[in-house]
Amino acid sequence: MVKIKDVAEAAGVSTATVSRVLANKPHVRPEVQKHVMEIVKKLNYRPNRVAQNLRSNTSKIIALVVSDIENPFFQRVSRAVDDAAYEQGYIVMLCNTDENSTKEESCLNLLRDENVAGVILSPTQRTIEKFSEISALDMPTVIIDRHAKNLDVDNVLIDNVQSAYAITSHLIGHGYQRIGGVFGGDSITGSQRHEGFIQALKAHNIKPAAELIKYANPREEDGFNTTLKLLEMPDRPDAILTSNSLLAAGVLLAIREKKLKIPGDIAFASFDDTTCAQLLEPAITVIEQPTYEIGRTATELLIKRIQDPTRSNREVVLKTKLIIRQSCGCQKS
Repeated sequence: MVKIKDVAEAAGVSTATVSRVLANKPHVRPEVQKHVMEIVKKLNYRPNRVAQNLRSNTSKIIALVVSDIENPFFQRVSRAVDDAAYEQGYIVMLCNTDENSTKEESCLNLLRDENVAGVILSPTQRTIEKFSEISALDMPTVIIDRHAKNLDVDNVLIDNVQSAYAITSHLIGHGYQRIGGVFGGDSITGSQRHEGFIQALKAHNIKPAAELIKYANPREEDGFNTTLKLLEMPDRPDAILTSNSLLAAGVLLAIREKKLKIPGDIAFASFDDTTCAQLLEPAITVIEQPTYEIGRTATELLIKRIQDPTRSNREVVLKTKLIIRQSCGCQKS
């Protein structure tokens, strides 16, 4: 392995001069800088980043901590975070918590020990509730997807309550009165979307039916099993709303299992505009979240926080879009 002293010897300069050149510091003559960089390239020298980080107390690694990497929402957010970080010279470390607060705490402790520059976090409910302890990790932090009130962090999110209200009102506007809801359990977003669902029912003088509202782990299998129970009711729902795309896949499988037709026998709508939602027949009415914009905005805020730890906190609420398709009995958008 080529060491910095090898570069110094080949260039005929001191190791301190090589260090200044690599750090792009002043007081190095242009011709010396050019010569050193030519030797660096010739010898294929790669600086020891760990040692550099220890000396400067900085890192070029940021972390993205998500609750479920299988969720297409987080996959698209991850793509944006990686793109935006790379443009600024940062590398992204990805951690998955499975909505498990113990696993999440272990991840955050590890990231602190690894001296990452900062973290983009989609926190569990328990973490939100005890965030004063997490703040002691002393890392620049941006919260995405979940609302963290009165905390010393930046937030990038959507209005889950309003979005659920809008899509539920759309179903009601097309004549559906007995609407079932399948929401992510142990999830802040699931709870907020449930709240918007209930608000829309009440605003349209529909009494919420407890037997039609279900919480499930945000997994296809749980969505399937939960929906079967709804469809086996003597008076089954005439429409179903789900709060994420993984649950949506399970709902659709259950509807197919019961040989029901969408929208003839039952209408369907969901959060998240996946490729499948567009290609299915009929295509699915959805709330489209600005996933790429969420990831890019969070990364930009985090890097600004890293560069200026004293700046004031920001909360960015991005707009969602109701995309109307045939699964609710509507014409193709």
